[in-house]
Amino acid sequence: MKRVSDVIELRELRCNAVVGVLDEERVHAQPLAFDIDIVRPFAEAVANDNLHATTNYATVLTLVTRIAVAGGFVLLETLASRVAQEILALDSAITSVTVAVRKLHPPVLEDVATVGVRCTVLRS
Repeated sequence: MKRVSDVIELRELRCNAVVGVLDEERVHAQPLAFDIDIVRPFAEAVANDNLHATTNYATVLTLVTRIAVAGGFVLLETLASRVAQEILALDSAITSVTVAVRKLHPPVLEDVATVGVRCTVLRS
């Protein structure tokens, strides 16, 4: 059997972070949610049932939370891009990373569940 693609999926990672343009967003952390797709082969990990032959998602979760909480970003776009680039740098076997980040309670007048962005970074 030939594998076409292997993806590590991380869904709904939640943390509170300062991100945004409005004065209140620059002062108070707000709840965010991340969805992350990491494309990398993990056939070797499967064959040997070996964590060291894949990307450890616990390391990724810690990294993403640290970047978000420490960043103080103005734009979600900047946060998503920085997270994607840092994940790509973690492991040379990663071929691409897609990061989506959403504000769970955006400070807008309209009735919207979330607002967010998504970016994909490819290894060149």
